[in-house]
Amino acid sequence: MEFLRTILGHGMPVILLALACLAIGYRYYSAFLAAKVAALDDSRTTPAHTMNDGQNYHPTNKWVLFGHHFAAISGAGPLIGPVLAIQFGYLPGLIWIVVGVCLAGAVQDMLVLAASVRRNGRSLAEIARTDISPLAGGTASLAILFVVIIALAGLGVVVVKALGGEEIKLAKGTRIVLEPDARIEHREEGTRQIATVPANSRIVYASGAEVRRGESFVLVHPRRDTGPSPFTLEQQQLELNDDQYTQAIPGSSWGTFTIACTIPIALFVGLYMYKIRKGAIVEASLIGAIATLAATIAGAWIPGSSLEPYFSLSRNSTIYAICGYGFIASVLPVWMLLCPRDYLSSFLKIGTVILLIAAVVVANPKLESPMVNEIFAGGGGPYVAGGAIFPFCFICIMCGAISGFHALVSSGTTPKMIHRESDIRMIGYGAMLIEGLVGIVALIAAASLPQGDYWAINIDLAKVEKYASALEKMNAQTDNLTEIERQVGGESLRGRTGGAVTLAVGMSKIFTDAMSRFGNFAIDGAIKYWYHFAIMFEALFILTTIDTGTRIARFLLQEALARFYKPFEKTDWVPGAVLSTAVVTFGWGGLIMTGSIETIWPMFGIANQLLAVIALACVTTVAINSGRARWAALTLFPMLFVITTTSTAAYQLVTRIFWTQMREGLHNNNRLQAITGGLNALFIILMVGCVGLILLEAVYRWMKVLRQPKSVAGAAAN
Repeated sequence: MEFLRTILGHGMPVILLALACLAIGYRYYSAFLAAKVAALDDSRTTPAHTMNDGQNYHPTNKWVLFGHHFAAISGAGPLIGPVLAIQFGYLPGLIWIVVGVCLAGAVQDMLVLAASVRRNGRSLAEIARTDISPLAGGTASLAILFVVIIALAGLGVVVVKALGGEEIKLAKGTRIVLEPDARIEHREEGTRQIATVPANSRIVYASGAEVRRGESFVLVHPRRDTGPSPFTLEQQQLELNDDQYTQAIPGSSWGTFTIACTIPIALFVGLYMYKIRKGAIVEASLIGAIATLAATIAGAWIPGSSLEPYFSLSRNSTIYAICGYGFIASVLPVWMLLCPRDYLSSFLKIGTVILLIAAVVVANPKLESPMVNEIFAGGGGPYVAGGAIFPFCFICIMCGAISGFHALVSSGTTPKMIHRESDIRMIGYGAMLIEGLVGIVALIAAASLPQGDYWAINIDLAKVEKYASALEKMNAQTDNLTEIERQVGGESLRGRTGGAVTLAVGMSKIFTDAMSRFGNFAIDGAIKYWYHFAIMFEALFILTTIDTGTRIARFLLQEALARFYKPFEKTDWVPGAVLSTAVVTFGWGGLIMTGSIETIWPMFGIANQLLAVIALACVTTVAINSGRARWAALTLFPMLFVITTTSTAAYQLVTRIFWTQMREGLHNNNRLQAITGGLNALFIILMVGCVGLILLEAVYRWMKVLRQPKSVAGAAAN
């Protein structure tokens, strides 16, 4: 382990080694898949030519299509999953990303794309219907709808944790010990009393665990009409003698302003490229990118200004805002908001990824995280249901290694634009490798943070007491958040779980360190802009997926409802579009409202990888149906591995978390808690049931084909 630590203890050798592995995978393994498994043949005419309608079907330059495909598949998953998986150490996640993306994720994306191209651009559900069975196709449609709703909740909660303010309940019996001569300033606001606790105070929990808070923070308590103030000190100590004390975490007005500005910017870009100067795509995108960067800089003027109250949102207000955005973006014409946002995000995503890779090479940050965190390796960590490395490291990191959501894109718009079959290799396999690279740089950024800083950001304030002893064992009980909060413009960072804030802090430090190698810069002045640029960068990833995903789910729901009422099959029928979008938005918004990053992210991981199982089952069936059963193991083994991890994680999540949540809710007469636990468990059980049914149908199909004479089976080859 020490030998590995010597080699992989800094960011530069890790990124160079990863690049070498990805290059080998692309050069040799993807070429093998193209020649033997997919049997790509440029003499075949693609549906982009045979069905060219100038709208959905249109032959596209492979580099342009590569950018479109990468923008479509690259959500926040490869950014957030590796950050959360640092709780296990950085080595398990690093190995899973490199091996998983080369042997599973990129294989799935490429072969689904090839299968869809050979079937006139059919969707994954249609491939399941025609190649496996009609029952498998219908079940796949239902499973996809579940996956999209859970995925949107998983991504939305990340934005909420990064931007929204909230109040965290503090445990009764906790004592706050002030420095000598320090005082608590408090005031009344309506029915509440608000106090500011000075910096360097100690928090002593009822268990005896103790932490020091280097920064000041705000406490809230309902106003007392009689008796002493709830913030009365005794011998420089404040005892929380009831359970009504909360700590207020303010919303990020700078971040919210910047992200809010991207919406009118995208609308302007849409009008510019489609109405003002038709076809000026690059010109409009550059204008949008410059305007977005300007909004990031202008956000520095919001905190402390008269506009701050309008952009400093609470948790619930942030959820409502995201749901409102998802609803409106899904109903509006694609040219007005969806397409221009995709163009904007494509420029920023690819540019930022290249910039971050270069910064890692130049700064060569030391990886402060342990290679394997023995404290949480066997479970008990703050994320992914407190599970162990197996199976939850593989669930926490899905996008970047393997993502079923990508199969929807590979069987959606991309196959309808493939110019020739040889382009499938670069677009399907290559774009997924780039997403894996995004995951690796995100992991490096998080691993480069001192452990005290990482855990101070990533442990919920309500759970600090629970993990106090573990932090002492990891030598992570002290942190530098006071200094970091000052450097990033006064943002509140402690307890900002969800991964986005951690990644933004890590990215800003790497960018600033890289800049310092070329001259003397005002470090404090640079970090705050890099931090908010990183927040905006992550939010663009997420919002692009939210508007696209909500629209996909709306189409799926309308397709299902059309069986009962015919007008729903018209996607431009306004009542149907509004009703379907409202149902979908209510579904993922409700999950965010009633859940947390600790429960929603593993649900997202399980659902996403169960969809990958469906995709791998489909391409395995395509290979067998096409007379290439000898190569079926190349997709069968990744499928079996993903089945093992997801089914194990699903069982543990349902029995340990959701079943317990439902029982406690029933016992305490808390109907909301009971219903939430029951519905979450039902979601997972239905997903597993759908996938199990599809697998049974697939196995039956394989056995039927393999029992046929070779001449008969080969006749079905595509």
